[in-house]
Order: sequence, then structure tokens, then C-alpha cells
Amino acid sequence: MRCEVCQPGRVPYRRAWDWQNRLADARGRDEIPDRLLLLQHPHTYTLGSSGHDDHLLLPPEEQARRGIEVLRVDRGGDITYHGPGQLVAYPIIRLARTDGLRADVLVYVRRLENVVLGVLADYGFIGKTIPGLTGVWVDTPVGEQKICAIGVKVTTRAVTKHGFALNLNTDLSYFEGIIPCGIRDKGVTSLARLCGANVDEDEAARRVIHHFGAAFGYEMVTGEAVACTENG
Repeated sequence: MRCEVCQPGRVPYRRAWDWQNRLADARGRDEIPDRLLLLQHPHTYTLGSSGHDDHLLLPPEEQARRGIEVLRVDRGGDITYHGPGQLVAYPIIRLARTDGLRADVLVYVRRLENVVLGVLADYGFIGKTIPGLTGVWVDTPVGEQKICAIGVKVTTRAVTKHGFALNLNTDLSYFEGIIPCGIRDKGVTSLARLCGANVDEDEAARRVIHHFGAAFGYEMVTGEAVACTENG
């Protein structure tokens, strides 16, 4: 199986969301192959289907001063932050239907977690999952901290949207304006903080591509062979 990788750089969240919707519709009609979008966003807070307004702590005037957009979106989960230095992965892939009708979303999420666990292991860190919570965590001197948030949506045609956000060189102060994922007793970290220095974001993306292919059994196609346009 082939999966085409699109790496458009920094894309405003709303534009990337529209792009995902167009690609998911096209994938559902078998007009395009499976795709993996790897990109970054300007400063954005998004609230998913279980998002609570009181988990957004930053007042509107401060949001405006810091240039943060706030959106309600159609993924699962609560509130999270997207911004520069964070690698966001949006798989637009068709899942197998386990009972002829429904895709196994839990298995899909576990595979996404395994992608991130593999990337962390490449850098010498042991990531983990926590029962009852989605995402990838690491143990730190101050306790368990999330390094990767996951929130997905699966269409009626079993095509995935949204995905995961891995903190690389992320400015973690923006997480202070929210209760990340609605979890009050755990913090947030980044790969740069774990390493003690900024990481090469292109290298991290290459590692995500490798582990995504391994987790899902894809031949990953990158570079000029991929026609990455926001119209298809």
C-alpha cells in the first residue's frame, strides 16, 4: 500500500481543516490515495467534541494580543494548543471496516500512539500511554507530562481526519492559557525540553514518516512524486 506525504510548511488551522475535508471526501470516493499531511500551524486553540469553554483560561483580549485563534472543530477530545515548533500529523486514510460497517477507531488511535512512541525511542526516550487517557506521555522529574496530543475524526466512509500534535520546539507557555485536554493534574512537555536543546524539525518529520509507514504497513511516498495542493 502507498501513502503520499504532503509537507506544506505552516498553514493556518482553518485552511488546513478545509483541506482535510476536501481530501477526506476525495479519499472516500477513491479519487486519491491515502495521504499523510505533516505541517505546523500559527498559534491556535481548538476545542473538540468534548471541549469545555471553562478550560480556556486566557481572556479574549489576551488571545488577541498574542495572536491566538480559537476554533471549535469536529475531532474528538477537549481543548489543545497548536503553534510553531509543533509537528502536526493529519492522516487522510481509509480504515478497514472490522464488522462490515464500522472501522475500529481504537485500534487506529493505538497505532498513532505507537508511531510517536517509536519516534521518542529514536531519541532515547521512553514514552508511554496512560489507561483512560489518549495521547503519549513521558515521565519527568515533575511527574507525567504529555508530549503528544491525539484527537481524530472518522467519516461515514471510514476515512480519517485530524490526528496528532507532537511538541518538538514548541513554546510551552501557550499551554498555560488552557487546561490541556481538560486534564488538571498533569503537565505538558516537548522533545526540545527533554533533549535540553532544540531538535531538527525536518529530521523529526522523517522519523514520523518512517514510523507511520511501519505502523500501518505503508510504502511512504515523499518529495516531487507527490502532488500536494490544497485542491486535492
